[in-house]
Amino acid sequence: MYLEKTTQAFEEIFGKKKTTSFFAPGRINLIGEHTDYNGGHVFPASITIGTFGVAAKREDNLVKVYSLNFKKVGVITFRLDELSYKTEDDWANYIKGYVLKLKEAGHQINSGLELVIFGNIPNGAGLSSSASVEMLAGIIFKEFFQLNLPTLEMVKLGKLVENDYIGVNSGIMDQFAIAFGEVDKAIYLDTNTLKYEMVPAAFGENVIVIMNTNKRRELADSKYNERRGECEEALARLQTKLAIQSLGELTKEQFDANTSLIGDEVLIKRAKHAVYENQRTQLALKALKKGDLVTFGQLLNASHQSLKEDYEVTGIELDTLAQTAQKVEGVLGARMTGAGFGGCAIALVNKDAVEKLKEVVFQTYKEVTGLQVDFYVAQIGQGARVL
Repeated sequence: MYLEKTTQAFEEIFGKKKTTSFFAPGRINLIGEHTDYNGGHVFPASITIGTFGVAAKREDNLVKVYSLNFKKVGVITFRLDELSYKTEDDWANYIKGYVLKLKEAGHQINSGLELVIFGNIPNGAGLSSSASVEMLAGIIFKEFFQLNLPTLEMVKLGKLVENDYIGVNSGIMDQFAIAFGEVDKAIYLDTNTLKYEMVPAAFGENVIVIMNTNKRRELADSKYNERRGECEEALARLQTKLAIQSLGELTKEQFDANTSLIGDEVLIKRAKHAVYENQRTQLALKALKKGDLVTFGQLLNASHQSLKEDYEVTGIELDTLAQTAQKVEGVLGARMTGAGFGGCAIALVNKDAVEKLKEVVFQTYKEVTGLQVDFYVAQIGQGARVL
C-alpha cells in the first residue's frame, strides 16, 4: 500500500517515467541503550516498518525531493554544488547531508534525481526515522551511480551526517541496524570494534510489542548531547588512573572500585548506567541464545530501571508505559527503547496476552498522561535495499 501510494505520488508530481523503488527500515533496540557512544554493546534489529522511496535520475544537477509525510513542505530542490545545511530545507537536509558526505568521500555523483518518500515510522517515535532516510539515500545513490560503497562505509557516512551536518552527537547503532538487518535476526554489535554477530531473535510464543508514547522528541534538542558530555567527563576522570578508551571496557566490579575517581554523584550515575547496561546486554545475548526468555525479560526491566534512575532519560510517559506493562500477566519484560524523553517502549509478551496488555496500558496511560498510546507488533525484517 505504501509503495503504491509513493509511486502514484511520484507520477503526479514528476510525471510518468522509469523509476526504481527502495526501502529502508526503522529499528528497535532490544537492549543496550545509550551504550553505543560509550564503546559498549548494543542489540538492535531492523523492523518491517520504515521508509519507502521511488526515484528517477535527472540529466542536470538538481535534486528534487518530496515527502508524503510532510506534504505542507512541498517539493524541496537543491543543487549538487550547493549542499550546505539550510533550516528551510527541513527533512531534505538528511538527503543533502548524505550527498555531501558521499562527495567528500570521493564518490562521483554526476547528475541529480527526483525522489518521493513515504515513511510508516511514526514521526518522533524514536524508531530512527532519520537514520532510515540516510540509509535510503545511501542505497539510492549506490544503485543509480554504481558506487563502490560497501555497507559499512554507507553506515559510517550516515553517522557523519548526524554528527557533523545535523549536529546530533549520536553513535553508530541506528544506521548499522538499518543497513545490516536480516529477517528474524537481531544484531549483537560491539560499538568499539564494530564486530557483530547475527543472532536468531526467536521469541517462541512471544512477540515484541512497540508502544508509542505519542510524545514527540527531537533528538537534537533533547538532553542527548548533555548525557554524552557527562559520560565523556566521567571517562576523562577515570582515565587519570585507568588505561581505558571507553566506559564499555569496564566490568561492574572495576567501575564500582573506581567511582572515587569520578567524585561527582551525577557523573557517577551516568557512567554507572553505561557500564551496567553494557553488562546487561552481554547477559541478554547469552539468555537469548539459550532460549531463556524469562532472564531476557528481567534484563529488559532492569534496563528501564537504570535508564530511569541513573541515566534519567525516561519521563512520566515512558515510565507509565513500561511499568504498567511489566505488571500485566504474560509480559516477560518491558523498557523504553531509543534515546528517551518520549518515543517508544517495547514489551516482550506472550501472544495470548497481547490484547490484555493493550487494554490495561491504554487505560492507565490515558489516565496518567491524558495521551493516547499506539501499539505495533514488531516484525523483524530485512535491511535497506532496492525493491
